[in-house]
Amino acid sequence: MSTDRATRRGLLLVNTGNGKGKSTAALGILVRAAGYNFSIGMFQFIKSAETRYGEHIAAELLGVDIVPLGDGFTWLSDDIAADRVLAEKGWERICEAIASEQFDILILDELTYCLTYGWLDEARVLETLRNRPSWMHVVVTGRNASPGLIELADLVTEMHLVKHPFREKGIPAQPGIEL
Repeated sequence: MSTDRATRRGLLLVNTGNGKGKSTAALGILVRAAGYNFSIGMFQFIKSAETRYGEHIAAELLGVDIVPLGDGFTWLSDDIAADRVLAEKGWERICEAIASEQFDILILDELTYCLTYGWLDEARVLETLRNRPSWMHVVVTGRNASPGLIELADLVTEMHLVKHPFREKGIPAQPGIEL
């Protein structure tokens, strides 16, 4: 097993679907990769820098920064133009991160929403992902992954919701589980 960039085959992984666990699975990769001393970048396209979640605190303990790029639950926004600007600025940061070759693993949490809502040009995003360094792993999360993203990916996992505590019992999101 090689952790050397010269012999690594970078993979594009997509965690999608309506079930919970897409970001959590990506965080599992972050923890595993930190164990191998990989350089990891995680960027969250929807979450706001105003809120610190458990994953931010834990990642800091591992020496990994998680960078929120959004303004919160943007699909409820009244200012779609501002959301588009945030997504574009976020994508510029991703392009810089890829070009810098700083990260062995790049996690693009919630990216699919930016594509679904048309905030980013999908062809441009796919081209950038296709042309990343051959050794760089990229993980994309979010619902409704596009056919183009699915086709480009090496591994696609679809999370399927069977039962949810809020729907079943009105139990809100719990720290350590969803926050």
